Amino acid sequence: MDIATVIGLVLAFGAIIGSILVGGDITAFIDIPSVIVVIFGMIGATFVKWPLEVVKGLVGIGMKALFFTPADPKETIDEIGNLAETARRESVFALEKQPIDDPFMKKAMTLAADNRPPEVISSILQLEIDAMEERHRVGADVFSGMAEDGPAFGMIGTLIGLVIMLGNLSDQAAIGPAMAVALLTTFYGAVIANAICNPFKNKLQYRSKAEITKMSIVIAGTLGIVAGENPRLIKEKLNSFLPPAQREVDDGGGEE
Repeated sequence: MDIATVIGLVLAFGAIIGSILVGGDITAFIDIPSVIVVIFGMIGATFVKWPLEVVKGLVGIGMKALFFTPADPKETIDEIGNLAETARRESVFALEKQPIDDPFMKKAMTLAADNRPPEVISSILQLEIDAMEERHRVGADVFSGMAEDGPAFGMIGTLIGLVIMLGNLSDQAAIGPAMAVALLTTFYGAVIANAICNPFKNKLQYRSKAEITKMSIVIAGTLGIVAGENPRLIKEKLNSFLPPAQREVDDGGGEE
């Protein structure tokens, strides 16, 4: 589970609910018609914008912002370093028999063991990255669209409420409560957009970039192995993907 996402949701909704409780009665902020306009209107617009197979996977896409094991580029570099040692000690053909959990890395090492040319390996693996990036982009775009549709349908609900209120101006006592109910739809839309949809979109984009970085490390490492480079040199090159604070300090040791 992504703890940062959970903490963010708790803090955001805690701040909203806390301010409501301090300033008034929370039941005044509950209005079923307003919920229906915003939620179902936003869902309906999402169905119109995207194919059914994309909308059906929306829950799964959102769960990736909550339940996700982040890629550790340092572990990836260490694993590639070990594979480079194996290739140098035995041969590049031995890579195909190595136990590798990551499917992308397994594919890269299989291509290397098949003695494919470096440009072919790079091209095939880059296509994998491009396809994954496109899938991730669609998921982020869905949440981006929902972040726009929530406030839009909130405004529609507010306009509906105002029309109903203006049609009943003869009852002066009902104007205040009617105005409050009309504004609730805007409130719901703003909460959905800024506490859920936009943050989820940003988290998905961040996760996608981290995954792309990991896959780029695999490509660079695989090409180094195919070129017969020293394992220590390969790790030094791959450390360039890491922030300076996470890079290993070269002690000058290792095989030449």
